[in-house]
Amino acid sequence: MRAAPTARRLLLGSALALLGGALLAVLAVAAPASAQANPDALQLGGVSVEVNGPNGTPSQAIVTLLAVTLLGVAPSLIIMMTSFTKIFVVLAMTRNALSLPTVPPNQVLAGLALFLSLFIMSPVISEINETAIQPYLAGEMDVTTTFETATGPLREFMLGLTRQEDIALMSRAAGIENPASPADVDLAQLVPAFMISELRAAFIIGFVIFVPFLVIDLVVSAALMSLGMMMLPPVMISLPFKILLFILVDGWGLIVTALVQSYSGAA
Repeated sequence: MRAAPTARRLLLGSALALLGGALLAVLAVAAPASAQANPDALQLGGVSVEVNGPNGTPSQAIVTLLAVTLLGVAPSLIIMMTSFTKIFVVLAMTRNALSLPTVPPNQVLAGLALFLSLFIMSPVISEINETAIQPYLAGEMDVTTTFETATGPLREFMLGLTRQEDIALMSRAAGIENPASPADVDLAQLVPAFMISELRAAFIIGFVIFVPFLVIDLVVSAALMSLGMMMLPPVMISLPFKILLFILVDGWGLIVTALVQSYSGAA
């Protein structure tokens, strides 16, 4: 039942991305014909779209179109190219280790993972803003140069956290030679390799979190068996001890600190 809202959000994001791409394609097709009449405007039927604003800066219409397109693909970008996946998986595994399948709810975990991701990615976001977005808005870069410049900090971030084995795996899957240097890694290979590395790291952390709570479950189960209370669910008895242990060791603080420090050398 919970998968339906997520599916609707993904469909909405995909539809917005396709709409933005279609509009950009229409603008690209209409550009040659409209350039003869006015090099700074596109004629789409009876509508004139100004491509360039004053002093060579992009027009407000183009900026708005790019912003809408970016909003459509933003959820996918956040999941695939940031620390969001690893953080959310670790938090979800922590919740399962505590035998609390719905507490905290997914919305709380996703919100915490999102803001932790923004905190971790803030140096990368600042660099992209300074080197790509602001020069583009000032009319100093075209769209292609802006895209190439913006992906540079993201590539460095992902390369610093991606295992060579995962890059080689994607190269074999694509049927191409393994890149000789990090600069030769294509973005289409780097993104899935980065996600695989992040999932591996998240499962390692999740395993470490599970072990002490598994010990509590075993001790409680053995105690109930020795007392002949086999009909009593062990989870009902072990849950308070798990929560107490988690509070005493400041579990949330330890997990968040470990997650943030795991990105200290990459961002």
